[in-house]
Amino acid sequence: MARRPLPRILSNGSAHIARSRELARTAADSATDVLQPLITVTRGLRRLAGVGQRKWIETPKDRRGPLLFLVASVILVVALVPYGPLLAAITLMAAAAWYGRDRTPPAPTGPDEAQVTRLRSLYEALVPYFSVPEDPAPLYAHGGDWDKAFPAHEFDDDGRVSRLLVRYPAYFTDGEAVSRARIEQLLQAKSGRGREYHFAWEQEGNELTVTVLAPLPTDICAQRFVTAPGETVLGFTDPADVQRTLPLGFGETLRDVPPVVWRTGARSTEPHLLAAGEPGSGLSTLMRSIALQALQYGDVVVVDGGGTGEYACLTGRDGVLAVESGLAGALASLEWAAHETERRLLSANHARQAGHPAPEDTKNPLWILLDRPGALGHLAAADGHRDPQDLLEVPLRHGRAAGVTVVVAEQFDSLDSLGEAVLQHTRARVVLGPASPPQLAAVLGAPPHTTPPQHVPPGRGYARLGAGPVLRLQVPATPDPFDDATNETQRRAVLDLLPDRSASAEAEPLPAPAEAGSRPVAAAAEPAAAEG
Repeated sequence: MARRPLPRILSNGSAHIARSRELARTAADSATDVLQPLITVTRGLRRLAGVGQRKWIETPKDRRGPLLFLVASVILVVALVPYGPLLAAITLMAAAAWYGRDRTPPAPTGPDEAQVTRLRSLYEALVPYFSVPEDPAPLYAHGGDWDKAFPAHEFDDDGRVSRLLVRYPAYFTDGEAVSRARIEQLLQAKSGRGREYHFAWEQEGNELTVTVLAPLPTDICAQRFVTAPGETVLGFTDPADVQRTLPLGFGETLRDVPPVVWRTGARSTEPHLLAAGEPGSGLSTLMRSIALQALQYGDVVVVDGGGTGEYACLTGRDGVLAVESGLAGALASLEWAAHETERRLLSANHARQAGHPAPEDTKNPLWILLDRPGALGHLAAADGHRDPQDLLEVPLRHGRAAGVTVVVAEQFDSLDSLGEAVLQHTRARVVLGPASPPQLAAVLGAPPHTTPPQHVPPGRGYARLGAGPVLRLQVPATPDPFDDATNETQRRAVLDLLPDRSASAEAEPLPAPAEAGSRPVAAAAEPAAAEG
């Protein structure tokens, strides 16, 4: 499917508007600088006129006549004196300039006493970690000058540190994760708990930038995202971490939010995804969000290992080939997916050898969503059947070339049951819910540069695509619309995204798996009696 270009207003309209605003702001500042003396004198004349009006109102009526006579006499004397009018005009302008000056007290240029106390406390707490007895000119010393150690600092309305630049000596072992973690933990405790901090270590310049992060928005409902085929929005993150924004609807308003976009397809470096988390962390929400986006351009096979019915809303929809929760149905669906992957590879290979483009039936993306495979593996071992994860090896190894994408979601207590193929080929990783630093490092392959939040809402966690950075993530709210506890607005948002029900696919199972090299197997054609 050809990529659809974004509307011009979305691609470059914001840049033109921002440039126009910047030019207008620059012109206004220049005009203000040039006309500043005239503005000051005009303001002073207005203030002098106000003073004169108040004096006239405060003067009793029986004294206004002599006052007018005195003013007229002064004006006559000034008019008769040589250079009198000129001197009077100069005096009036000087008085107007004096009265028209800006009397706003200057903003404080440095921290106040409470902020200085807080910075000094931070400095003293860092002394044992950033100093050695052999240093002839220590940057950190008890009773030392904290100005050199903290060259930049900002505070919020509550007086707590919101941004801090920390300089440290070159001999500090900033290349060791344990040393960095010790400093980050100390700064978090001394700067104020209950907030999320981002730590940016610049090892070349021996500087650490500590920034307080704003909470990620949790009011984003499921909706159609402005993405191209092969792009899936996992959630949303901080504006400084990505170079792209998406226009999202919040009721009747639009707002640009930075997304975490996962790219799949033949040229993707991370074609498959693994999501992990605790129960209730939002794994099923993420799977439903991915399924709704995948159904725009391809077909979906859902295997619910937990058997909780979280994906019943997808049953019988156009593009949904199967929604299985039992062991027999899951094995049949995954076996069909493995043979379908082999068939696509053989068809595409034969077409390339003959000098023809790939057949159309191999270009339609196929998504395999497997939730909690560990539970199915336990049932398979108890019944003496094959582990369903073994059937994922072919889609995982060859799915990128065949247009097959695998998404696996598993809870932390069952991660050790995942097979080697799943762990090796799922290079896109997501962790949702509360997690310890060892758990985050084990799943993501690297620790995040932010501290975990005190309260973790559903769908909140971290994402890492391949060897990229670890990003904060908030999954859009995509609840089960059949759940009675679901908010009506969110329920309606999910129902509006669901495809129409297929009239010919009511309770029809997947066709029996075809042998590799046989004719194409279609999900809606030639249904066979697969055990479900």
